Amino acid sequence: MANKAAWRRVWPPSAAFVIFVAIWQAACRYGKVDPWILPAPSAIAMRLKDDSGLLLGHLGATLRLAMSGLAIGVAAGVAVAVVLHVLPFVRSALSPFVIASQNVPLIALGPLLMIWFGFGLTPKLILLTLVCFFPVAWSMLAGLGRAEPHLREYLAMIGASRWDVLRRLELPASLPYLFSGLKITVTYSVTTAIVAEWLGASKGIGYYLVLKFKGYDTSAVFGAVICIVLLCLILYGMAALLERWVVQSRLHTRPVKGGDRP
Repeated sequence: MANKAAWRRVWPPSAAFVIFVAIWQAACRYGKVDPWILPAPSAIAMRLKDDSGLLLGHLGATLRLAMSGLAIGVAAGVAVAVVLHVLPFVRSALSPFVIASQNVPLIALGPLLMIWFGFGLTPKLILLTLVCFFPVAWSMLAGLGRAEPHLREYLAMIGASRWDVLRRLELPASLPYLFSGLKITVTYSVTTAIVAEWLGASKGIGYYLVLKFKGYDTSAVFGAVICIVLLCLILYGMAALLERWVVQSRLHTRPVKGGDRP
């Protein structure tokens, strides 16, 4: 029964993808489209096979950069969310600036960071952190304020400290929101790493894209895009699995009850 339900979810997008690729291949073959404008799927597949070793090396560099920025960004996002939640005055004062920071285009911010910090790893990590912290911080901040009111009142009634309320009630309640932000952030981390490498790097998929773009090697550019999309999907799937594991683990833990003491 479960297999049938899974099949019903998988086959419509799979069939649509196969039809799309078939139409694309036929259009390139019979439509006399120049390969440097739109290469056929078969040509892209051949290019992926030929450059597989090179692409794996660049993917590894991009993945390391993205994961480094993601780790710092998530840690910063959690810290910012807790501070803004615990200190309402700080939240009122800084929220407009935090939101405004996300409206600065990466293509403008990246060069500025490289002027200030050079062409090394530092400006790339700063760029990744600025992008990755916001979805986590804002999602978790929303979750921290959604704890059950009656449990909050009960903890206040038995004299729980602010730290106890945060640790035992608000932080666990914010986990689903935290993972919602994390699933968005993992994809942002890859695309931001690509932008950082595009602006200045000696390795990574962004660097590979620059080289192939300047050489009008369109099939290689399409191959790099496919690698980026697959990497984003894999990281998103890993974040979703982590969320499921944490939620299932919490089902086996004891919730806050009337007889508990903080």
